[in-house]
Amino acid sequence: MFLADCHNHTCCSQDSDADLGQVLEQAARMGLSMVCTTDHLDLISRDGVLWDDWDWSPLLAQHRYWQEHGPKDVELCLGGEVNVPHQFEDRVRNLLGQVSLDMVMGSAHNMSERYDRQDFILWNYVDEATCHKALDDYFDELLAISQLDFIDILAHIPYTLRYMNARDGNHITLERYYDRLEVILKNLIRRGAGMEVNTNRGKVLEEYRPILQMYRRLGGEIVTLGSDSHVPEDIGKGIEGAALLLKELGFDYYTVYRRRKPEFIPL
Repeated sequence: MFLADCHNHTCCSQDSDADLGQVLEQAARMGLSMVCTTDHLDLISRDGVLWDDWDWSPLLAQHRYWQEHGPKDVELCLGGEVNVPHQFEDRVRNLLGQVSLDMVMGSAHNMSERYDRQDFILWNYVDEATCHKALDDYFDELLAISQLDFIDILAHIPYTLRYMNARDGNHITLERYYDRLEVILKNLIRRGAGMEVNTNRGKVLEEYRPILQMYRRLGGEIVTLGSDSHVPEDIGKGIEGAALLLKELGFDYYTVYRRRKPEFIPL
């Protein structure tokens, strides 16, 4: 089976030290056919400080080298993950216009300006009320991202649950946000964009079941698979399980991107 990990990070992301050569070696051991790197193209820090424009040089040099010297049985594609791109849309458009990527993911790691653009990871989710306060803001951010015409894939929709539940011990679901989620998914479908199943290094699958069921009911077809690995040993974790979940739910294929065009891989 053709398996692709289309969300992962290398030393070109500020939160990873992963060597791309080691990532590709592990990908080959895991039986992956494709790795699409999606290093953070961030213009904002975790505490909401705006940064200077992104320097493409290290990322492009790394990609060129490992395209030539990496394992021949693992295709290497070049993507990027853009955090809260709607908050500085013109700068992001300019940034993406400087290079040719295979895929652009949009994500919401940081909150809105009313919360000083803090990363959701910085909050202490001490109770249910705090969780829902953050989720109200999070879904506003996702809604804005879903309307941007330069985003191919909306990344890790249940992202905030990593910190609310797994880290801080709550038992929050996204059920009360399903009406807003439906609008977000409809926006993606209307634009010909898609969503991902992000396994969070093989830790998460079931959180995506109701989201995928809604997406399929609405006519959604474009779903990428990603581990969100930040170290080489996590590449590919959960990808096969994610593909099996899609098949169980009635999807006939999952999606990879080459040169910003979706291509469908039979399940």
